[in-house]
Amino acid sequence: MSAPPKLPLLSFLGDVPSAPTLAPSTPSIMSASEKDFDTTPADGAMPSTEKESEPAGGTGAREVEDISSSAEKPAPAQDDVSITTTTTASAPRTRRPDTPVPQTGMREDGTSYPAGIKLAVLSIALSLAVFLMALDNVIITTAIPRITDEFRSLEDVGWYGSAYLLTTAALQLLFGKFYTFFSVKWIYLIAIGVFELGSLICGVARNSLTLILGRAIAGLGSAGLFSGSLVILAHSVPMATRPLFTGLIGSMYGIASVAGPLLGGVFTDKVTWRWCFFINLPIGAVTIAVIALWFEDPRRPRAAAAAADDDGQEPEPETWRQRLMQFDPLGTLLFTPSIACLLLALQWGGTEHAWGSAVVVALLVVFGVLITVWVYVQYRQGDRATVPPRIIGQRTVWSGSLYSFCISGAFLAVIYFIPIWFQSVKGATAVESGIMNLPMLLAVVVMSVVAGAAVTFWGYYSPFMLLGTLLTSVGFGLISTWGPDTDRPVWIGYQVLAGAGVGLGMQQPLMAVQAVLPIEDVPTGTSVVVFLQTLGGALFVSIGHNVFTNRLVENLSVLFPGVDVAAVLKSGATGLANSLTPEMVPVVLAAYSAALTKVFLVAAALSALSIIGSAFVEWESVKGKDVEMAMA
Repeated sequence: MSAPPKLPLLSFLGDVPSAPTLAPSTPSIMSASEKDFDTTPADGAMPSTEKESEPAGGTGAREVEDISSSAEKPAPAQDDVSITTTTTASAPRTRRPDTPVPQTGMREDGTSYPAGIKLAVLSIALSLAVFLMALDNVIITTAIPRITDEFRSLEDVGWYGSAYLLTTAALQLLFGKFYTFFSVKWIYLIAIGVFELGSLICGVARNSLTLILGRAIAGLGSAGLFSGSLVILAHSVPMATRPLFTGLIGSMYGIASVAGPLLGGVFTDKVTWRWCFFINLPIGAVTIAVIALWFEDPRRPRAAAAAADDDGQEPEPETWRQRLMQFDPLGTLLFTPSIACLLLALQWGGTEHAWGSAVVVALLVVFGVLITVWVYVQYRQGDRATVPPRIIGQRTVWSGSLYSFCISGAFLAVIYFIPIWFQSVKGATAVESGIMNLPMLLAVVVMSVVAGAAVTFWGYYSPFMLLGTLLTSVGFGLISTWGPDTDRPVWIGYQVLAGAGVGLGMQQPLMAVQAVLPIEDVPTGTSVVVFLQTLGGALFVSIGHNVFTNRLVENLSVLFPGVDVAAVLKSGATGLANSLTPEMVPVVLAAYSAALTKVFLVAAALSALSIIGSAFVEWESVKGKDVEMAMA
């Protein structure tokens, strides 16, 4: 009678050679099993298909004989459970980094990974979903002037972006729980369905309030798309080749950043701004169809464990209260309004309200109180927390999250303000500024794919994070030296350097958490990284805006004590020349450039701070994950 699926270690032990052929000792059951899997010679050649004895340190050949004999005769059920618990709890999660691992082609639930055309179509569908999510962040920027003209809603401009961002950021961590405890397939389909509904509402909106509501609903769905795409990818591609696919999907951010403003301008000028949202419907429908028909939903760990029980009986069904408590309702009630307060303070501070106003201060105080209580609740909840302490406390998770926060914040701040520099200082049009920004964005896309392929080939992601920190901080630092007289080769070269750094490092934390966490914790770990990536962008775009406006006011006040600074600010980036006398234009352009480059300097400093994350992340090989998962 074969061993039950839950205990692959026992069936494996039945094949252990007799004691005389083994080395004198072995440290434990787990180390013996690991050594049997790890049969690669030092020269890197692949192991023979025949089982050979290997040396192992420990307590002596007699212990191995006992293990062998116990494996030949099935142990009682309680002994099986004891051995399994020891194996999964005490064994290290990673193999020796320099050991190649044969690919099993099996998912962690025992089913096969998709391959061939099926895998290609799934990858395209996931890429399209991430592309739409990233596109929705930027496509509306070139349509806003036409929207405000139609709805007469200039005062609502800030809400068109913040409504989407607020709901996205507030629910990203909660989606990690959804993907952990519910069907990955159906949660993903619901997320993209909600995103599509929000896009439809935006497209048919007849007033500004309806448009804002549609943006908020689209943000609800968007919260589960990127992390969900990565979770589906984790169940569709073996760990050793996953970096390449992650790089391809992650490159959709760069492509959307390039295509978004251009598509928005084309739709607005040639058709209608409503197609900025209608475009999501047919593309999203393709993803829905592919995931619904071709993605095989993985078995939940709880169900898989039940199916492997020795007595073959299903566990008692959970009550609704037990299921509800898994989602940390108290933590969610604290976290969602805290993030809303933070983002509203950033949205209003320095624009609609002064930073020292009662409204902004109150929002920041409420955020501080709620987030402090939330952290305490997470500690008390343990594994039931939205972010379990054992996961966020894992070295690679917190360091990778810090890295994502810094790199994303720096990148988005620069991406937001570089077009303004081109338009205000170089006199470019909106479309021209988008084209002039292409060197950085194309470098991000290309190097994301290159880094994914390199990690797939080599196995290690940590060096690319370190190199990304170096190139990004140097690149943004060089960009901060731009001035009105900067030549084309210079601003192209500096953008390529910075973009290469972002592309090399941006996706690596997502691979890192998948390499070190067991598969049941991957959704939560991924959601933490994605959330901090989003939060970093939101924070530093706002911080960059305040650095820019404050420094510009200071520069103009010193240069022209009698000038109406408010009038200059109100004229915007493209209206500078019309609001100034000819002799004032060169000086004001220099002041404008100096203010903008301070934002780039902040981005360089933030990129340099990411060295903490890249230095502390564990050096593990993605090639050592598949067999290890099968053993767990």
